Amino acid sequence: MRGSPRNILERIGNTPLLPLRNVVPGNGARILLKIESENPTGGMKDRMALAMIEAAEADGRLAPGGAVVEYTGGSTGVSLSLVCAVKGYPLHIVSSDAFTREKLDHMRILGARLKVIPSDGGRMTQELFRSMIAAAAEIVKETGGFWTNQLDNPDQLTAYQKMGAEIWAQTEGHINGFVQCVGTAASLRGNAETLRRHNRKIRIVAVEPAESPVLSGGAPGAHMIDGIGIGFVPPLWDSGVPDQIERVSTEDAMKMALRLAREEGIFVGTSTGANVVAALRVAQQMGPDATIATLMVDTGMKYLRTFGARLDQS
Repeated sequence: MRGSPRNILERIGNTPLLPLRNVVPGNGARILLKIESENPTGGMKDRMALAMIEAAEADGRLAPGGAVVEYTGGSTGVSLSLVCAVKGYPLHIVSSDAFTREKLDHMRILGARLKVIPSDGGRMTQELFRSMIAAAAEIVKETGGFWTNQLDNPDQLTAYQKMGAEIWAQTEGHINGFVQCVGTAASLRGNAETLRRHNRKIRIVAVEPAESPVLSGGAPGAHMIDGIGIGFVPPLWDSGVPDQIERVSTEDAMKMALRLAREEGIFVGTSTGANVVAALRVAQQMGPDATIATLMVDTGMKYLRTFGARLDQS
């Protein structure tokens, strides 16, 4: 059929931007949510996984049929599993039991080979992330594979610059602030670079776990917001990008995720919950005429056991 995609990878990107109707600030400002759950694996990391693999193919770092290696809290691993399945690359993933079983299962289903590092009671800590990085380095030595190395890989910035272009076009330039959690820091940077190319006055706000606020000068700690707050400053972080940094607790992020499901019908993960908590604060600060954009990082379907356990306790 004319216009039909050649493969599933062509369905990555061009996601909708929807206004929140009920979870809104009291001053009437507008909050827009980029629905990244419409990417093939249900999250925004499809964008960066494809960008990193395509860049490595283009410059010869990844040869046809070559192995790919990565450490991941889950979403990057799932996205890489998709891309490698379509393109025919064997994939070795290092992850942990600190991350959701749904993500680990999804990677295996797509064909990835997993090494799972034990955590301290399911908590995300600096020590855990460093152990995962060390394990990935060992696999690279053993296999000679291409390490996408998401914390240090600037190739992913192009994916998020494209996302920023989508947001600018979808708002027709009527945007005053952009809010995003920090994992690798690439999504914050890439979006900010494009948006500020159009309007230098757009306020850029980074979000980190209140329990591990290293970006704002605090001490590393344990938290349970998937995919962010690695316990040390990521190499791609640029302190000159955000105008402010908001701290959001795991508890507040979880409560907001459940609120979005019940009041908006939008089922999200905890990092999206943290984004919306911070976006509400920024909207209040900026006043009733402001429009704030933030990201639905992924779908809550990746966290069913996590949310189910919480509801069982309530």
